[in-house]
Amino acid sequence: MFRLLNLELQKLLLNRVSKVLIFISFILPFFIILLSSLKINVFGFFTLELGELGVFNFPIIWHLTTFFAAQFKFFFAIVVVSMIGNEYSNKTLKQNLIDGLSKKEFILSKFYTIVFFSLVSTILIGLISLCIGLYYSSYNEPSIILMETSFLLGYFAKLVGFFSLCLFFGMLVKRSAFALAFLFILFLLEWIIFGLITWKFDVKLAEKIQNFFPLKSMHKLIDQPFQRIAMSKFPDNSELVYDYALHWYEIAIVLGWTALFIFLSYTLLKKRDL
Repeated sequence: MFRLLNLELQKLLLNRVSKVLIFISFILPFFIILLSSLKINVFGFFTLELGELGVFNFPIIWHLTTFFAAQFKFFFAIVVVSMIGNEYSNKTLKQNLIDGLSKKEFILSKFYTIVFFSLVSTILIGLISLCIGLYYSSYNEPSIILMETSFLLGYFAKLVGFFSLCLFFGMLVKRSAFALAFLFILFLLEWIIFGLITWKFDVKLAEKIQNFFPLKSMHKLIDQPFQRIAMSKFPDNSELVYDYALHWYEIAIVLGWTALFIFLSYTLLKKRDL
């Protein structure tokens, strides 16, 4: 495993564009710290400081930071599809196979890289969240601090699943730009199917089925936290209540898609004439 991971990391670090994109993907989450210290002057009447509103208290901080950090995943997605595009354009895929690397090892090297960067990103977000929470939170009991750290697991699964999808599209079309375009097409396709099911049956059934779609299932791992924040400020408003928790079956669905994308990527490579 480490041999394959080291081989892939060497390729990425020798590519200037990949190095820049990886750097950006790891730096952007630190903007959450800036968000926590943001002060908004409301027409000169008063200053609104997000850190003083309780939105960075434990345990909600884990939900908030993982949700925002997940929005930056597209930068590393470019790296993932570029990994495949560069293999074909630079003929390094064929050379690696000639040098003794099997097709299975080739796909595994990509997957190990995805898992590695997803893990590093998760650890980074965990440390950022912990630091912000310890600074702003009015709770310091270990049981409360560690409560809902499961969102980190959801964040990790979301990254691995999304990047595995990017890997599959990269293998499918061999070009970075087209692979990213396929993500947009898949997004539209999921909503078209949702609309058709809603029109033919009803919204509740359509929502249940939509939760099994690739992109939607990844999105469902970490629901938006804004409604939850509003719930904490207006606890008597029952209209704000929604299920924001991370469930085991949601992770299982994403892991299932991840396994399928890796298998399909390997199948494409095995059957393709290089």
